[in-house]
Amino acid sequence: MLNIALFGPPGAGKGTQSKLLIKKYNLTYISTGDILRREINENSELGRQARSIIEKGGLVSDEIIVQIIENNISKNLHTNGILFDGFPRTVVQAYILEGLLFKLGVSLTCMLSLEVPREELMHRMLERGRIEGRSDDTKEVIENRFREYDAKTIPVAEFYKEKDKYFPINGVGTIDDVFMRLTQAIDKTLEKVWFNLVISGPPGAGKGTQGKLLAEKFNLYYISTGSLLRNEISDDTEIGRRARPFLEKGEIVPDDIAIPLIEREIKLHQDVNGYIFKGFPRSIVQVYILDGLLRRLGSSVSYAVEIQVPTLELIKRLSARSKTDSARSYDETTDLIVNRLEEHEAKAAHVSDFYIKQGKHAEVDGIGSESEVFDRLVAAVEYAYRNIR
Repeated sequence: MLNIALFGPPGAGKGTQSKLLIKKYNLTYISTGDILRREINENSELGRQARSIIEKGGLVSDEIIVQIIENNISKNLHTNGILFDGFPRTVVQAYILEGLLFKLGVSLTCMLSLEVPREELMHRMLERGRIEGRSDDTKEVIENRFREYDAKTIPVAEFYKEKDKYFPINGVGTIDDVFMRLTQAIDKTLEKVWFNLVISGPPGAGKGTQGKLLAEKFNLYYISTGSLLRNEISDDTEIGRRARPFLEKGEIVPDDIAIPLIEREIKLHQDVNGYIFKGFPRSIVQVYILDGLLRRLGSSVSYAVEIQVPTLELIKRLSARSKTDSARSYDETTDLIVNRLEEHEAKAAHVSDFYIKQGKHAEVDGIGSESEVFDRLVAAVEYAYRNIR
């Protein structure tokens, strides 16, 4: 997941840039200031508690802030990550954020700090106060906010500098100029973040062939549950003996058999740019399992590509494969082939829907030569690299 804290003094332009960043990277927006102002306008209990503090330019208590953040994160779990605007503002809040994200099984990717001279900040905020009529944008309140910032917030920068997650960004210039600097810093940071790809499609769609080619192209580690299970069967291990009856019928292997194999592969190969998962997840339950596995490592599924091939073509391909050295036991008869296709169709839609709702899904035409299909897949993955990660 891409979790960003947008940092900087009052008037640095965090709100404006946040709106652009959440659109580009599909992030959940957490702005403590906006949420508190909404609570105040609605005259809620939380708003009444915060009103007098905000109008004096002070900082709302951490207890109130934590409630706000937890409530909003819990309502927005299906995005690529979270953008925090106005949090953390103190070292204590930085520790709170570490705990909140740990609870979600993730961590902060980076803190981006908009650097703007004090004189420019004062001019911006007084102008904003004149136009919007905000009570917290008077000269007296602004100066108090600067004092609060200098005393409590600047040490937060040191907190993240020690973690090598702090990036100062020149905040002077046009909105587009500043946005370009922010995205360049984020994209550079993402080079150190795993890119995890799910490649799906019905039996016979070519997932194995294309998955290996994509792994080589993007320097990802290829994990095929089918291959892992066949190796276990060949070695006559306990897992292999348990899995054999399911594979022979072309059925989905129980999760308690597949999960340890996937975990083992991830643990043995962590010095990579990410993973390609082929043959998993094949059900909505497995979607949640894979999400849990990756979140434990501070990561998540980045994108899912689904290879689409007409049913008649699939039957022809699988029947032809049954007459080659690459034949599977579940290719032997038309009944077994049809059973596999029907099982895939019954469960695959739920997996696709999950990633579609997250904006992490692409359908790719699987008809054509190997290189033609590969070129389509590469285009989809490169799009995800640029716009989804």
